Amino acid sequence: MYNDEYSHSKQNICDLCGITGLIQSFTSPYRNNNASPKDGVQWRGNRTSNGQCNGTGCGLRFSGLAADGEGGGGFNGSEESAAAGPDQLEGPGSIENDTIHLKRRVGLVSGVALIVGTMIGSGIFVSPSGLLERTGSIGMSFIIWMSCGLLSLLGALSYAELGTMNTSSGAEYAYFMDAFGAPPAFLFSWASTLVLKPSQMAIICLSFGKYAVEAFVTECEPPEIVVKMVALLAVVVILYVNCYSVNLATSVQNVFTAAKLVAVLIVIAGGTYKMFEGNTQHLREPFRGTQYSVGNIATAFYTGLWAYDGWNNLNYVTEEIKNPSRNLPRSIIIGIPLVTICYALINVSYLTVMSPMEMITSEAVAVTFGNRLLGAMAWLMPLSVTISTFGSANGTLFAAGRLCFAASREGHLLDILSYVHIRRYTPAPGLIFHSLIAAAMVLYGTIDSLIDFFSFTAWIFYGGAMVALIVMRYTKPNYPRPYKVPIIIPYVVLVISFYLIIGPIVDKPTIEYLYAAMFILGGMIFYVPFVHYKLRIPFMDGVTVFLQMIFEVAPTSTMLE
Repeated sequence: MYNDEYSHSKQNICDLCGITGLIQSFTSPYRNNNASPKDGVQWRGNRTSNGQCNGTGCGLRFSGLAADGEGGGGFNGSEESAAAGPDQLEGPGSIENDTIHLKRRVGLVSGVALIVGTMIGSGIFVSPSGLLERTGSIGMSFIIWMSCGLLSLLGALSYAELGTMNTSSGAEYAYFMDAFGAPPAFLFSWASTLVLKPSQMAIICLSFGKYAVEAFVTECEPPEIVVKMVALLAVVVILYVNCYSVNLATSVQNVFTAAKLVAVLIVIAGGTYKMFEGNTQHLREPFRGTQYSVGNIATAFYTGLWAYDGWNNLNYVTEEIKNPSRNLPRSIIIGIPLVTICYALINVSYLTVMSPMEMITSEAVAVTFGNRLLGAMAWLMPLSVTISTFGSANGTLFAAGRLCFAASREGHLLDILSYVHIRRYTPAPGLIFHSLIAAAMVLYGTIDSLIDFFSFTAWIFYGGAMVALIVMRYTKPNYPRPYKVPIIIPYVVLVISFYLIIGPIVDKPTIEYLYAAMFILGGMIFYVPFVHYKLRIPFMDGVTVFLQMIFEVAPTSTMLE
């Protein structure tokens, strides 16, 4: 995993004794001379087969990082020691005696909260109107809502097999590396780190800003600049939470997931009350006006699947899941059906208060529902949506930072993006990188344009993951699979993915689809010189060291092996 690019970089920097001295003097307040090896990372020159450093008289220490010269103490992160870990799948990057690594702090409850918390965002409070408009009838929209839930569950079960085969963080990136090699994996990391994950966070934060401002503006539309400023504030707060501590980020996720489930229960309870009063007139003749166009159904799926998106986020953090072979599939089996049931009951509740036409014309379905049913307590609905979107954005960034970390660790992105904070064990550079791109999208993008691009591009890679699973059933038939999904499931998801990609293009071709495809393939322009031929930019080593000093980060032991 430690490739020539990293070796070249580390050797050059180890030889820059003046820079190393500067780093040591800069980090002296954080140094602990009595620290054990696991408190920091020893970063020296190239290593011999027995783990001894052959650096040339200088090293680098961060908070217990040993600055050894020739003959300094060796690194002992061997694969044999990994077997002693609590889970055979944890790998050498996650054992107790490693120097620095992402620690396993995500249990079953936090795993379920990450899935539920990222799936229930703004979609169910906004998407019902768009989905109903595209399908033309209550019955068809309800079928698509349930189908989206089933598709998400089938996709997630397939990902559970992939995630227990390879517990490296990065989800599709790791699976593409295993099945297809570096180029497809790079294209995924290219599209995801620059567009998909940041745009997902930008959409959620814009929804957060809109609903947060709407609570204080009743007579007119909330000013766009104010919405964007609030969305940017949300990005900054979420970034701070995720950089500060993994435990804090998962605790925030757990609390906000519980809060949004309370909001969902309020909507369901209100709908149940109205049904007992006999308000079921909008549920009669459910299929009247149904539109059966191939393109309309595909784009309706896009709208519904946007509300379900996040079903694969737990796979991005498998290196931090406790006992992943058990907790990954369990979290999926608990979380996704729970979300599907909630979505079904929420849609029925909406229709006890609003007609289908009112739902289509309403820009904030949940707020309209609250205004008609809750009276003086109507402010609870905008508050509930802001809580829901904040929690969803937190989970999205938590997962996105790990993708950046995994791709950079393989040499597919800048070295600094794979570094981990020396005391907090968070992938801070990757989190900051994603947040900066998301902030730019918040300033210059709109929700509708971002959703269309996201949905089309995401399903290209979801389908690719199904192909990876099928391919590895034949290329790696004896590979350990603690969880094995029936082979028919990835085939079904693959066929639906193909339909979701091709359907809208055939029905209503637009230039945006071509732009998306060109952007993905355009990543090869950077892959060939910088990854395949390992072309290096001369000043990047100095930039990496400077950013290390600023962010107090170091490479994980996995990079040094």
